[in-house]
Amino acid sequence: MAEKVVSGAETLKRRQKADVKELLMKIIFIIAAVAFIAAVAVICIFIFAQAYPAIREIGLFQFLFGTHWWPTIDEPQFGIAPMIVGSCYVTAGALVIGVPIGLLTAAFMAFYCPKGIYKVMKPATNILAGIPSIVYGYFGLRVIVPMIADIGGGSGKSILAASVVLGIMILPTIISVSENALRAVPKNYFEGAVALGATKERAIFRTMFPAAKSGVMTSVILGLGRVIGETMAVVMICGNSAVFPDSIFDGVRTMTANIVLELGYAEGLHRSALIATAAVLFVFILIITLLVSLIRKKAK
Repeated sequence: MAEKVVSGAETLKRRQKADVKELLMKIIFIIAAVAFIAAVAVICIFIFAQAYPAIREIGLFQFLFGTHWWPTIDEPQFGIAPMIVGSCYVTAGALVIGVPIGLLTAAFMAFYCPKGIYKVMKPATNILAGIPSIVYGYFGLRVIVPMIADIGGGSGKSILAASVVLGIMILPTIISVSENALRAVPKNYFEGAVALGATKERAIFRTMFPAAKSGVMTSVILGLGRVIGETMAVVMICGNSAVFPDSIFDGVRTMTANIVLELGYAEGLHRSALIATAAVLFVFILIITLLVSLIRKKAK
């Protein structure tokens, strides 16, 4: 009887210790969540508070749709329309190059790749994701830019050069996420399509990809987010001309490049206008994040 009482007391102590540990972990998780939310809130408040004076003085319409960026003249003009167009061109070019290659590579790794080759390709994809952006930029400057200069003339620093390099940079994201999405689709989808007479390729592209469309779209949108936010590689190879381009061989200036090129010496309204450019970029990234959330919600 005494042994049962002792055993019951030990069990009670263990439960109490477990409850204390659980309470401590909950507190730690809450603190981490609050710190994260506070960090995001502080960044948002800082960006928009610093951007507001420029938006108020320049005017939102003039700032977004103005065609001239002349911050150093007597009557400065701050229009970021050329930078928005340049960012859109570079982003579209990167997606045109990176998305088809990434999706086809993901399909190969999920359905065709032999185990021996897969053991090489998977780590290579992870390594590609870990390469610093400035290394991509240097590669583009030394390899891609001279090739484009030989083809299209000029310096080679252009929309096409930036699109090629950024297309390569987003491959790891698209490949990894799309492959995981394809592997998550039940195998009986594929087997059922083949049993009904579809070829392997038709079963993959007409059955597996539609079934994994939420994951595939998420990979594309995540790649899009990296392209829009990329700075160092773009600065090195895009030409940095704040004008509307006439062809893919012309140089452009993206919003991120505009910020990093001028923020070091900017003062007053000029500095506020650059922060306002960051705010516009922040809104673009926010829209992309919301799209990812909607896609995941729809998938669930």
